Order: sequence, then C-alpha cells, then structure tokens
Amino acid sequence: MLTTIRSWMFYAGLIPLTVFFSVVSICVLILPSTPRYKIIILWSKFALLWLRITCGLHWAVQGLENITDQPGVILCKHQSAWETIAMQMIFPKQTQVLKKELLRIPFFGWGLACLNPIAINRKQGAKAVKKILDIGQKKIEAGWWVLFFPEGTRIAVGKNGRFTQTGAALALEANCPIIPVAHNAGVFWKKNTVKKHSGTIDVIIGTPISTKGRTRKAIIKDAENWMEITCAKLPNDVDDN
Repeated sequence: MLTTIRSWMFYAGLIPLTVFFSVVSICVLILPSTPRYKIIILWSKFALLWLRITCGLHWAVQGLENITDQPGVILCKHQSAWETIAMQMIFPKQTQVLKKELLRIPFFGWGLACLNPIAINRKQGAKAVKKILDIGQKKIEAGWWVLFFPEGTRIAVGKNGRFTQTGAALALEANCPIIPVAHNAGVFWKKNTVKKHSGTIDVIIGTPISTKGRTRKAIIKDAENWMEITCAKLPNDVDDN
C-alpha cells in the first residue's frame, strides 16, 4: 500500500514538472542544439531526484571508464521508462532513436522534440532505417552519441527480445564504437504499472565492442550476448509492500 501511495506522489510532482519544462522547451527553441539540450535535460535530473525522494529509488553505475572520448552508438536494454530518462544523466549529449508517436504526447512530446531525437515511423521499414543511418551519422560527426533500444519495445526482466541490427549498421557507417548497457530497472519500475519500488537500480556499462571488419550480425550478437548475460546476473526481485 505504501509503495502505491509513494508512486502516486511521484506522478503528482512529475506532471507539473513536465508541463513547466514543456513551456521552457518552447522558449529555448531559438538556442543552438547543445545549450538547448543542456536546459531540457534538467527535466530528467529533477525527475530522477523526485523519484528518489518520493519512492526511494536510487541508481548506481559501474563502468563509466568505458565511455570513450569519441562519440558513438549506445545499445541499452529496454525494461522500463527509467532508462529513457537516466541515460541522459550517464552519457554525454545524445540523441535517441524513438517512435514518432511519442512526439504527439501533450507536453512531454514537446520537450522530447526539443532534444532533436531521431523519430521514425516503424511501418516505413527500409526508409526508416535509411533515415536513422543518414541522420545518425551526421549526429555522431557533430559530437553526439546515438542511443538505441535494440529490442524496440520494453521487455520484462528475465525475458529476451529480438535485437535489431540498425545500431550496428550505424556504427559501421560512422566508424565509431558501440557501448552496451545492462541494467535491472524493470525490477523496480515494471511495465504497465504505477508502482515504483524502492531500492537501487544497477547499471553496468560494458567495454566498447569492436566493429572494424565485422558484419552487423556478428556485432549485434556480441552486444546481445553480453547484455543478456550481464542482466541475468543482476538482482531480479524486490520486496513488495
């Protein structure tokens, strides 16, 4: 019962925070992309702080030394909404590959659009992939990381989704590193539920995966194996109250 109450408190504070930053996002549209990004991601910082205050949900990161100076592709497990927020606090400036429908969400979508994501229509297939490769390469050349959730949708803890090869294709095109990320956010912030459990989310950043002279299939297989094995070693249960 207490977990549910604290979770609703989190949303009660998150809604006005989101509305406020949606207005801010409109006001900073005239700014260049980097300062605009730094302002808008303050929403993520405050959201995670409020999550810690209301729900007692913390996070700890291992492997920060594996983040290279050269920007590249981030491949992250997708278990909840938490990682879509927290990656902005862990990695340098980045753009996310996401479905276009998210930009239509009132207030939230406005701020998201100001972060210049690579928004795609999944139904467009090859055309969507080409858009990712074209824009993604330009972003990396301009000093931005590109964040992929290779499973495409949230997958429950202990389950495995099908990994797409688009992230590997971009890394090959841009001749840049791939950094895999494993975590157990789905244990504390489960899909399709209000409850946010207290505890500490473990995030592990893997060593860069080599792409030179390799196929997309081989690259993504290495990333998938590491991410699934690493996730399986993380705590996967939480006390309910």
